[in-house]
Amino acid sequence: MKTAASYFTWAFAVTALGLALSVWVGWSFTGTVEGTAGLFFISLVLAALEISLSFDNAIVNANVLKRMDPVWQRRFLTWGIVIAVFGMRIIFPLAIVAIAAQTGPISALVLAANDPGEYARIMDEAHPDIAAFGGTFLMMVALSFFLDPEKGSHWIAGPERWVARHGGTRGTDVAVTALVVLTVSQFFPDGADGRFVTMALWGLVTYLIVHVLGTALDKGGADKVAAQGGLGAFLYLEMLDASFSFDGVIGAFALTQNLFIIAIGLGIGAMYVRSMTIMLVEKGTLAAYAYLEHGAFYAIFLLAVIMFLQPLVHVPEVITGLIGVALIAASLWSSVRENRAAAA
Repeated sequence: MKTAASYFTWAFAVTALGLALSVWVGWSFTGTVEGTAGLFFISLVLAALEISLSFDNAIVNANVLKRMDPVWQRRFLTWGIVIAVFGMRIIFPLAIVAIAAQTGPISALVLAANDPGEYARIMDEAHPDIAAFGGTFLMMVALSFFLDPEKGSHWIAGPERWVARHGGTRGTDVAVTALVVLTVSQFFPDGADGRFVTMALWGLVTYLIVHVLGTALDKGGADKVAAQGGLGAFLYLEMLDASFSFDGVIGAFALTQNLFIIAIGLGIGAMYVRSMTIMLVEKGTLAAYAYLEHGAFYAIFLLAVIMFLQPLVHVPEVITGLIGVALIAASLWSSVRENRAAAA
């Protein structure tokens, strides 16, 4: 039987390789021991931040993966991690800068290497659009869980039962999300509110398209969190990972403007998320701890709210991560108490 540590073998290997690369990058950019040590430390901080922000991501991934075909499980855990590490942590920031600066991806890469300050400025300007898109997608993910009338267990029983009862009404999740978006947009200055609503609508449309494609691609799939087959669930998980990554990628620029250090630190964190996901699926942790999934979806809902508010009020990513960890820890403790009471 595999031990918990054995699930993290690849993560430990990537950590060693990534930290070695951070030393090389640090020396290449600074040429000093002090500068190299500083970038090495930032890599560690970014990895820890990504892990703390992604506990809930791993739990939701495991919830979908356990219903997927084994072939598609392996594909997500191999191809999916490549897309997560290279696509979201490297290509995504380059694509944003290339579009905003109306230049090519190679020019964006050169800009990141030669003028990281300008690169960070362009990324910061794109933050409100990214927050609106990602926040809307994540809010729909959370509401699809709480508005499920067939949800059998409830962590915070009274409110969750009331919300689930209203989940049978078609379009409730869309209506709630639209109402939140319109309310938040009222606090934006004239001109910026329209852009915020537009990007939020794109996030909503993307969520709905992913679900329509999932149902169409995975014949007989469920019209819930994701279709229970292969390609549709794969697409859903990739979009989910992207939404979780938005805030981490943008927030990383508060610690360093070096794209390569950001990619190394967040890439290390992504490998631990993959390892946690595999462990949760193979050990059946979600089934053993009834409220763990609830804690993850509460964390997702709050992350969506924070993403909506980020363009107006800066919330440090450390606070966001600690909130998620606290909710999951509380749900885990409630699950343990429930198991003890059942055993007694």
